[in-house]
Amino acid sequence: MLGGNKVHGDAESLSQERGWQDQANCLGVDPDLFFPERGASTREAKEVCRGCVVREDCLEYALANGEKFGIWGGLSERERRRLRRQRAQATRSITVVNG
Repeated sequence: MLGGNKVHGDAESLSQERGWQDQANCLGVDPDLFFPERGASTREAKEVCRGCVVREDCLEYALANGEKFGIWGGLSERERRRLRRQRAQATRSITVVNG
């Protein structure tokens, strides 16, 4: 989902960091679709994300920037929290094994 307009760093690095957005399926789509009211369906927003060539970039952006709301990279807030937990567990497991 394109949104959030977080401004950090200089304009050039921001442009490079978020250049993937120009290729996103959601470019030009009403942002409200990606921020449904609590309990409302996320199906339509996820459908926009399906097959998007920059879906992974979008998801990684959301994870790296702590996006807590909306659909990003085809995942809801709950799904992103679960993914963060899974990644953290995997990292801890690797650390213990290699420790």
